[in-house]
Amino acid sequence: MNRILYIIFTFLFFSILVWGCNPAPVTHPDLIEYPPLKFSLPQPEKIKLNNGITLYVMEDHELPLLNISAVIRTGSIYDPAGKEGLADITGNVMRIGGTAHLTGSTIDSELDYMAATISFSMDKEQGTATLSVLKKDMEKGLKIFSDIIINPVFEKTKLDLAKELKIEALKRIYDNPQQLAFREFVRLIYRGNPRGCLPSVESIERMTRADLVRFHKNFFFPQNIMMAVTGDITKDEAVSLINRYFGEWNVTGSVAAVPVPERSSERSINYASKDSPQSIIIVGYVTPGKRNPDYYSFEILDFILGSGGFRSRIVSEVRTNLGLAYSAGSFYSTQSEYGVFAAYAMTKTSSTVQTLSAIRSILHDAIKTKVTKEELAWAKKSINNNFIFSFSSVGKVALQQMMLEYQKLPEDFLTSFQDRINGVTSEDLQRVAERYITDRYETIFVLGNEKEFDKPLVTLGKVHKVSIDK
Repeated sequence: MNRILYIIFTFLFFSILVWGCNPAPVTHPDLIEYPPLKFSLPQPEKIKLNNGITLYVMEDHELPLLNISAVIRTGSIYDPAGKEGLADITGNVMRIGGTAHLTGSTIDSELDYMAATISFSMDKEQGTATLSVLKKDMEKGLKIFSDIIINPVFEKTKLDLAKELKIEALKRIYDNPQQLAFREFVRLIYRGNPRGCLPSVESIERMTRADLVRFHKNFFFPQNIMMAVTGDITKDEAVSLINRYFGEWNVTGSVAAVPVPERSSERSINYASKDSPQSIIIVGYVTPGKRNPDYYSFEILDFILGSGGFRSRIVSEVRTNLGLAYSAGSFYSTQSEYGVFAAYAMTKTSSTVQTLSAIRSILHDAIKTKVTKEELAWAKKSINNNFIFSFSSVGKVALQQMMLEYQKLPEDFLTSFQDRINGVTSEDLQRVAERYITDRYETIFVLGNEKEFDKPLVTLGKVHKVSIDK
């Protein structure tokens, strides 16, 4: 006890000697000034192989690892009518369903023994495949990786398992209100476009092994694949290695472009019934993509409106000030040619229409009222700082550079990003808000129990009732 008192006394004594009796005032974190973060983006080396595969190579000798990220121009937008979910199932079974030379179980054992990982996934507008392996095992790892990409056999037992798991996941969506609401919103915002065609139990049940073989043949060919190779390897080693396992793969093909989504020609209010103590509200718009000059303004607008956390307008007003929602905010999801912006809230059923009205008021206020200098400065600083930290590894740098070409973006898109964000004015935000966030282009979706709403939804306009299959 005496020792503790001695330590405390000594600390206080020397504190008084150093700082005096009055401690220095503490500066609020928001008022601390520091120079803006700047960085010079490293450039991977780009190589085109003779068979058409594009490589992006960056050396990183810190650890004895090899990492490969491949992107394939495919995705669920190419699912055939009546077979929605085929891309997802194909990617899944490619990984677990064996090859012409190895069974799926053998592949799992080989990867476990090497402490290596291989993954496949399908998004709406791209397929991805990754390999991470120790340098000493890179020949073995790449042999398996290339075999899966070139020679999958889609073992029937693994296909049946993948279908069963997908069907079970689809059946369980109805028990997850948030997942259900956002799935139905996607169907509505992309109405009339392949992006809005989602898998069902029936579409998964219809799939056969022949469908997977056909999908693989249509989209997996050298000219349709790009690879980012990073790790403890030189450019010459990487080119030699990829050529060794992919160089003799010379099949050809072509992939047709899919039309981009169009903005709604009229306002749409949609409601789906679910007996629940909460309602989920989503208000969305088709917005500019990354190739549109308005993209930078919309990045900032989204941040200020809802994706910037507690200081954003929707969160601070709907959640904090009004206490109407336990979760609220916005998101801005973009591709090269289009984007989707949506504001959302999860609220108790008895405040559904009040919450929806509050969100719409905040969104429409962005047209009438300029953002403050403080809001604009805060958003710019936050976005630019987050942008820098998205390049936290060599693998991420190479992947982002590769995705520039995949998305057909300008070569200076990354290097000019911060300057373009900094050049946005409050007038720009008003202009893009007026252009894109208007009643005419609005898609509203509400999931909840209409009998318990504070007001009927029809007080806001004509309502379309959406039937959701369990």
